[in-house]
Amino acid sequence: MPKKFDTNPLDPDFPEKAKAAATADVGGYTAPHSPYKTAEFPTAPASVTEDETRRFSEAEFNAYSFQGGAAPAAVYSAPAMDLNRASSRKEERTGLPEKWLIGLPYVPFSVGLIAGLILLLVIPKEETKVRFHAAQGLAAHVGILIVTTILSLVENVTSLADIGSFVFTIVTTIMLIIFAARAWTGKPVHIESVDDLTNWLEEKIGPLKT
Repeated sequence: MPKKFDTNPLDPDFPEKAKAAATADVGGYTAPHSPYKTAEFPTAPASVTEDETRRFSEAEFNAYSFQGGAAPAAVYSAPAMDLNRASSRKEERTGLPEKWLIGLPYVPFSVGLIAGLILLLVIPKEETKVRFHAAQGLAAHVGILIVTTILSLVENVTSLADIGSFVFTIVTTIMLIIFAARAWTGKPVHIESVDDLTNWLEEKIGPLKT
């Protein structure tokens, strides 16, 4: 018998009856018939394999890629090109062969220093090889000039500095001649000790606008 304050008027067996009724309704449910049919993707014939993929001939490749003309020579020859090879091509701004321009900044004494500075002020950014050698040659001359100045100051203190300055001048002169010869023949020239100064000079000294 329910108590006076029992607020649950539901039948104790209600959950079981509701569950049974729901199961009966679902079991007897039939989805309505639809006149539409799910589309199916067409399947490729069993005879088609990856071996039948079309391969373009060289003539067809040129026709599609280069509007009927022959492919540029660089497409075929670039992998075999020696990018360090000295070129006899004349630079447009100066009219001088590229192989001379990349060697001038390494000429000993003030010749290379002035040449490197002028090239950085004249050569456009697109001429990356010439500008790199101009900046590196200028950086080498600046480094040599700094060391020479220090040795000159020390000469007043000891006579050994005089000998050291003489030896340093001979060594750096020979070194610059070798660098110039290597650059003229297209061989790589990399002076690691002046890398930072080379990059700074190439970036900060741009071609003058005309």
